[in-house]
Amino acid sequence: MTHSAAVEDHPLLSRIELALDSIRPYLAADGGNVRVLEITDNMVLRLELLGACGTCPMSPMTLKAGVEESVKKAVPEIRSVEAINITPMSEQPAGQTGHPVSPAPVPTPQF
Repeated sequence: MTHSAAVEDHPLLSRIELALDSIRPYLAADGGNVRVLEITDNMVLRLELLGACGTCPMSPMTLKAGVEESVKKAVPEIRSVEAINITPMSEQPAGQTGHPVSPAPVPTPQF
């Protein structure tokens, strides 16, 4: 992972990365990942969602229930976790409304 110079020198970064590494396999299984962008003076961790995580309708829940909980458990100094690029549901690509749609049946050719 690449970080800005300010983040690279942060004393909590190695612990945060260890916490993120524990959940990265789950994110990767769905084609996603996260990158640390900033740790603010108020102890807010700012992340960028990568790959499928950037447009997934479940990203807000994954961020709070998965990423934030893992980080806060491992690094209690962090007060909250924010993603800079979660796509709101209203802006999701067509077909990603958060409700699965069954595919239309494909007709069987008659020979």
